[in-house]
Amino acid sequence: MSDRKGPVLIELDDTPTESPAAAPPVPDLDLPAPTGRAMQTVATLAARKPSRLARLFWGSLAALLGFVISLAAWNFVTALLASNPILGWIATGLIGLFVLAALLVALREAASFFSLGRLDGLQKAAESALATGDLKAAQKVSDDLVALYRSRPELRLGREALAARSGDVFDADAVLHLAEDHLLAPLDAAARAEVEAATRQVATVTALVPLALADVVAALTANMRMIRRIAEIYGGRAGTLGGWRLTRTVITHLVATGMVAVGDDMLEPIIGSGLVGKISRRFGEGVVNGALTARVGVAAMEVCRPLPFRKSTRPSVTGLVRRALSGLFGKGDAA
Repeated sequence: MSDRKGPVLIELDDTPTESPAAAPPVPDLDLPAPTGRAMQTVATLAARKPSRLARLFWGSLAALLGFVISLAAWNFVTALLASNPILGWIATGLIGLFVLAALLVALREAASFFSLGRLDGLQKAAESALATGDLKAAQKVSDDLVALYRSRPELRLGREALAARSGDVFDADAVLHLAEDHLLAPLDAAARAEVEAATRQVATVTALVPLALADVVAALTANMRMIRRIAEIYGGRAGTLGGWRLTRTVITHLVATGMVAVGDDMLEPIIGSGLVGKISRRFGEGVVNGALTARVGVAAMEVCRPLPFRKSTRPSVTGLVRRALSGLFGKGDAA
């Protein structure tokens, strides 16, 4: 057998080789749609009513702790007065100062409940006057609104215009519409600005902060702050307990009406519902939580507004979310 020193020819088949273009497409992962977990949790926490047993437990515990602390303070002061009168009187003054501060806090909370009840009373009186067409009742509601906003310098021109035109209307609807135009229009604009700011904050924190429960805490604090600010804009004074009660009222209303879920019909005009969850899960959650925050803000406006939305249009949640998130994620034009 002789050695072959020349080149070796290897014949190849005519079958074409595989190319990347012939690879099968990447399967479309069916990611779950964003649900707004943070706002759902906030709604559940705020709308949950404590049971009677829980109220009895916490009430008795507070009474027991108050009794024990009071008795310990009394024994401490009396023993200190007996052993060292100067230090005893200093301790007595400090305890008296604490009691005075506690009374002032209690008075402030009572004033907050009174102011919120005043807004609720005005709203019910306005609804009754509109339902019955009572001109005197409508004029009384208008006068009460002027008295409520008498110390607001930004509404001075509105009060003057309302006073100049109040004698030209002789219909209950016209009287309240006039008050709504001149007194509540600037307040509605300020309340919408607060809703947009809270919506932007909740959406940003949810989308950018990956820490567990951070989105829940941010959503809860932002929504409570927004509700308190809306109440203050319309003339209410929400303290700590009053603000929490107002928050529960708003969230309970949303839960009862089934408005704590955002559907595709809302997200579609904002950013496209099918694209949200596929681009970024956190991004989609941010948009949904922001939309739910806007819904809470609109409900807070309806609860705190002294007049129901009649002539003025109720704010659109979609429009609020679009303006709040315009430019934040690089999509949307300001309306």
